[in-house]
Amino acid sequence: MTSLSFEGYRVLYGRYVTRTDSDHPRYLELGGPRIMRPGRFYAGRFARALIEDAAAITDPELEALLDHGWRPRLTAAWLIGVDRRTSFRERLGGLLLDSETCYAGAGYCFALARFGTDADAAILTAYLDRYLPRTELVYDQPEALGALLRLDARLGTDRAARFTGPDGLWEGWVRARSHPDDRPYATPRELRRRTDLACDFTDGWDGSR
Repeated sequence: MTSLSFEGYRVLYGRYVTRTDSDHPRYLELGGPRIMRPGRFYAGRFARALIEDAAAITDPELEALLDHGWRPRLTAAWLIGVDRRTSFRERLGGLLLDSETCYAGAGYCFALARFGTDADAAILTAYLDRYLPRTELVYDQPEALGALLRLDARLGTDRAARFTGPDGLWEGWVRARSHPDDRPYATPRELRRRTDLACDFTDGWDGSR
C-alpha cells in the first residue's frame, strides 16, 4: 500500500479520476467507447488531457490509485497504458488475474494491449485460461480476448486461436452467458475492433502510429 494522507489522495482522485474534459467524469468515459468514436465533440480535448496527465503523473501516484477501488484502478491503468509504463506490467497482470473489483480489468487489458509484447500476451492468455471455463462469471473475458487478438495481429502469433475455434472456450462462455440477440456483439472480430478503437484513439493523438 502506498502511504498518502486522506487529503493528498482526495486531490489525486480529483485531478486524475473525476476531472471533466467532456460532459462526464474521466473514469466514466474510460469505461466505454462513447468518447472514442470518430467525430465525438470532446474527443480532442479529452485525449490531449489524458496524454498530458499520463506523462505527468508519478509512479507513486499511480501506485496510490491502484491501491483503491475500481474507479481509480481503471483510470490508473489507462494512464499507465497511454504512457506505456511497462514497469507496471507485473502489477497490472496480478490485478487482472485476481479480479478483485468490477470494471477495472478493462483498463488492465487496454494497458497490456498498448505494451504490445509477448509478455503481455502471456498474461492475457493466462487470464483466459483461468476465467473462460468459469461460465458463471462475467468479468473481463471479452476485453482480454480483444486485447489478445490485437497482440496476435501485431506480433504475428496465434495464441487466441485455441479459444476462438469451433466449440472452443470462447464459444462455450458466450453461449452460457449471452442471449442469442447479443451474440453478434461478442464475436472475436467485434472484440478486436473495440480494442483497436481504444488503442487507435490514443495513438491518433499521441503521434505513435
